[in-house]
Amino acid sequence: MAPKGKVATKGKKQIHEENKETLSFYLRIILGASALYGAVSLGIFYHSSTFWSWASLMFSAVIYLLAYRSMRGMAQATFTEDGSLVDGGIDLNMEQGMAEHLKDVVLLTAIVQVLSCFSLYIWSFWLLAPGRAAYLLWINVLGPWFSADSSSAAPQEQNEKRQRRQERRQMKRF
Repeated sequence: MAPKGKVATKGKKQIHEENKETLSFYLRIILGASALYGAVSLGIFYHSSTFWSWASLMFSAVIYLLAYRSMRGMAQATFTEDGSLVDGGIDLNMEQGMAEHLKDVVLLTAIVQVLSCFSLYIWSFWLLAPGRAAYLLWINVLGPWFSADSSSAAPQEQNEKRQRRQERRQMKRF
């Protein structure tokens, strides 16, 4: 059951504090997953590490860097010269936002990276990210565009107006 009344809104300071906590949480996930992967795949099993082990580490580092920098840019707060908060940035914990998708990419990459300590074939699960992006593109952009009705409401209104005018003219003639 939906809560009754006005939806509670967050203040700029609360958004700023929550964004700092969210960024530090995801930074710990990134560092933990990378350290674990480096320790297991490149440390313990160094003798069996291949080019693909290093390539997957670099791939995940690029994904982490791009996602984290994007989230940090979204959460960038604006302060006045005296140090008071003007804008807390975009709320990273907002549902249905771009930050939610970036957090999903970080989590997917961390999970795949940790599980790939057992087998490099686990990296094929990362194909879920482009699959999800294609799904969202279809649902939000392409699907509605392809299934949109070709006749719009404006021409129908014009046709109705013309028909009424013609009826009035005919009534004047009689």
